[in-house]
Amino acid sequence: MTTQMTTRANGQLSASFRDPSGFLFSRNGIIYRQINRAYAEDYARLMDSGLYEKLVKAGLLIPHVETGQAPAEGEAAFKVIQPERVPFISYPYEWSFSQLKDAALATLSIQKRALKLGMSLKDASAYNIQFLRGKAALIDTLSFETYKEGGPWTAYRQFCQHFLAPLALMSYRDARLSQLLRVFIDGVPLDLASLLLPFKTKLNFGLLTHIHIHAGSQKRFADKTVGPRKGMMNQHAMTGLIESLESTIKKLSWTPAGTEWGAYYEATNYSDLAFEHKKQLVREWTADKKPNLVWDLGGNMGVFSREAAASGAYTVSFDIDPAAVEQNYRIVKKEKEENLLPLVLDLTNPSPSIGWDHAERDSLGQRGPADMALALAVIHHLAISNNVPLPQLAQFFASRAKYLVIEFVPKIDSQVKRLLSSRRDIFPDYTREGFEAAFSERFEIRKAEPVQDSERMLYLMETR
Repeated sequence: MTTQMTTRANGQLSASFRDPSGFLFSRNGIIYRQINRAYAEDYARLMDSGLYEKLVKAGLLIPHVETGQAPAEGEAAFKVIQPERVPFISYPYEWSFSQLKDAALATLSIQKRALKLGMSLKDASAYNIQFLRGKAALIDTLSFETYKEGGPWTAYRQFCQHFLAPLALMSYRDARLSQLLRVFIDGVPLDLASLLLPFKTKLNFGLLTHIHIHAGSQKRFADKTVGPRKGMMNQHAMTGLIESLESTIKKLSWTPAGTEWGAYYEATNYSDLAFEHKKQLVREWTADKKPNLVWDLGGNMGVFSREAAASGAYTVSFDIDPAAVEQNYRIVKKEKEENLLPLVLDLTNPSPSIGWDHAERDSLGQRGPADMALALAVIHHLAISNNVPLPQLAQFFASRAKYLVIEFVPKIDSQVKRLLSSRRDIFPDYTREGFEAAFSERFEIRKAEPVQDSERMLYLMETR
């Protein structure tokens, strides 16, 4: 499966430029990592110490193979490795609470294991974690350095900003505050987190230490490493710091409730017959087209995403509701599903290109197109709730996938009636005929099936 990525003239990925140890580059659609000579000693330590092997075996580090591929920049190069390709790159502001929490705990577990073998994480960026085979794993092989007795954990502040601060805000205030990570690309500033958190968090020793007091230290020592002075933190103290962070994060929790679509399947107007027929059609059509990558755009808790995943497709299940995505991810963990990734996404305001030169983090569109997209029970929300004209919707979906499975929900449907109950009907073209005419400009309609025991239609379309 392939996804587009922003690259430079030499193939170097635009997001991979900050680390002098090396960078990622793409050649003939394959991702490689160049390791520079500056990192040669640490790389040898990683491989010879057994740390690499232990982390890969535990599913905490992405595996790689050393290759004879020519480097992208020859003068600085030491080695070129080919890491296992991640089916879909996601970002922390697209994760549910438990996904961010699991990513944090994976990072701390890696650091504890590294310390035992004389190494330490020099980076603790949430962007270095991806979900592979249903689990959080580190994808940056160059994040390790040889541990120096007495030195601070150089990634401590970054860890607190990328993981602890947003998790605390999500837990104590609102799960939607994870979206702060879209604004603050290097993590939520600790002084801001300290201001936003309720006073009672100062009675929590872990949050008091790692956010509130830490924030005060940042203000006093803005241009210096925050942490114990050199010579004051031995390995035992470092382990204590990691265990304190681990304990603090494990105690943070969030119960998904109170959002509009968190219990959508309980409130739906589908009969059992209609629901099962719709599942059957999704299952049959994905099995027929055999897509490698499926995007379920409005996946809720993932019922239909799982029908697509059953065909063997890697399925990304997007939804605007953090409660639905949280529940979806909990099912992934419980069932140990390896080819389904739930993510938070607002289709009317999808993840943009952000960071330096708008190129560090790719937009949703840049991470596509998918082989197939599902758009089930979403067209009426986009067309009526958000006033997006049908031709623009057709253009949007056509640029995102080769095949589209889309459900048309007519005005006589109770869900559409609910949307129109509080507003004037200014949508004369929102009819089955208008829908087919608009989408026929961009798609060939391959199949159109009435959903049994309902007024809805399910379509299989192929991009022109």
